[in-house]
Amino acid sequence: MNGARQYRFDPARLNTPCYLVDAGLLRHNLQILGEVKAQTGCKILLALKCFAMFRLFPLIAGTLDGVCASSPHEARLGFEEFGKEVHTFGAAYSLADMRELCRTSDHILFNSCAQLERFKPMIMDHAARSGKEIELGIRINPEHSEGAVAMYDPCAPGSRLGLRRDQLREVGQELLHGVTGLHWHNLCEQDADCLERTVRAVEERFGDLIPRMRYVNFGGGHHITRPGYDLPRLIRVINEFKTKWGVQVYLEPGEAVALNCGYLVSTVLDVLHADIDIAIIDASVPAHMPDVLEMPYRPHIIGAGEPGEKVHSCRIGGLSCLAGDVAGTYSFDQPLAVGDRLVFSDMAIYTMVKNNTFNGVGLPSMYLYEPDDDSYECVRSFGYEDFKNRLS
Repeated sequence: MNGARQYRFDPARLNTPCYLVDAGLLRHNLQILGEVKAQTGCKILLALKCFAMFRLFPLIAGTLDGVCASSPHEARLGFEEFGKEVHTFGAAYSLADMRELCRTSDHILFNSCAQLERFKPMIMDHAARSGKEIELGIRINPEHSEGAVAMYDPCAPGSRLGLRRDQLREVGQELLHGVTGLHWHNLCEQDADCLERTVRAVEERFGDLIPRMRYVNFGGGHHITRPGYDLPRLIRVINEFKTKWGVQVYLEPGEAVALNCGYLVSTVLDVLHADIDIAIIDASVPAHMPDVLEMPYRPHIIGAGEPGEKVHSCRIGGLSCLAGDVAGTYSFDQPLAVGDRLVFSDMAIYTMVKNNTFNGVGLPSMYLYEPDDDSYECVRSFGYEDFKNRLS
């Protein structure tokens, strides 16, 4: 079953617009991640910034070791709903943030020496009073880019993310006392060859610090569950690093966990002609799949072709007032008609976590599909109060 190009549920049984996650496809991804863990002894965290449908946390927690959070709210969600390790990194923390994170996080990682110096005593004091062990870590910048989209490249010139080698040379050893973890992140939907080159760059710049650490986090962006991903290379890179440095290795993929497991199902509301045939759907690109405009990219509609590939070409637009609320131009075997269902694939990741109520457009419902018994669970639906309560 290729979730990128196929679906096995009945769109007619759903109220649209909605997201649907196929639990069978999620289990398939978790099986692959579990094999990586078994062959390397690494730990794998779910990146909540990508996928945070906590209805599925019990299933995911059966394989993964915890979550990585980017804010106090994500850390609290992981603490309350996932029940395993919570690793938190923020570009900067406020005093209120740190009070909350001391309660919810097992690992707190810092983006600057100034923040580490400011909050280290507070964290140690909280740990001593509460008996809760909290490990400290720092995020490093390998200053090694792998051709990612500039917007998603934390190692681009001028990046605010991660400590560079020169910045750490200026720091006294006392400040790093008690720091047990190194973390970096520089990949985006990439293969293990990119990781291997990055590891070499990290070893060259930070090799003197690695032996002092208990663990090293290779970050995210590893497309581990994508068909064709070089799993043997990933396994070799992890095992060689662990053997060489004697540390625990963490990965924190987001996309790899729910890659090609989810869909956005929409209904055609109107079809009009303005230089080209245009279908208006009950979903919205900026509100329901904002990465399409941010990345940008053309989302796949299952059963559709490239413009001109099939008999009838049509532009697919959303129902908001934004002129650019357009998914792209596609072709179909038959002309689209009011009431037709369109299914966009790979819509579990960076969708539910980023969607919004621009124009007052309603948020899509969330469905869970279980292929083993062909059952549908509407996990959550949204209404006017969800829109109103975000405003005042």
